[in-house]
Amino acid sequence: MQALQRSDLHQISEAATGHYTNLPLGLVNDHVIRISIMTEPFYWHYHPNSDESFLCIEGILVIDLEDKSIELHPGQLFTIPKNVLHKTRPKEGRSVNLTFELEGIETVRQEIKNES
Repeated sequence: MQALQRSDLHQISEAATGHYTNLPLGLVNDHVIRISIMTEPFYWHYHPNSDESFLCIEGILVIDLEDKSIELHPGQLFTIPKNVLHKTRPKEGRSVNLTFELEGIETVRQEIKNES
């Protein structure tokens, strides 16, 4: 059984250093909840074994798909089905979001031509 604990998202996000921080906050059944603090884009990738949901809590999180980009503002949620190629990035400096995904999620990096 997982110990009962409280997570202070503001405290965690303020303490984050570097361009990309991704920390597990807790487990719910076979899924993990993570906090992601980013100041630079994450690479193109997909997950063959899990959907991935994003809940923006600070800044604007951009989720690039092959054919469009989705902007998430604080309080907005978006789910990417498994096997869908995507990339996340902050708009205007920094974003903080929660992700909900299978604990054993697989991440497959994908190189995109004409991508800098």
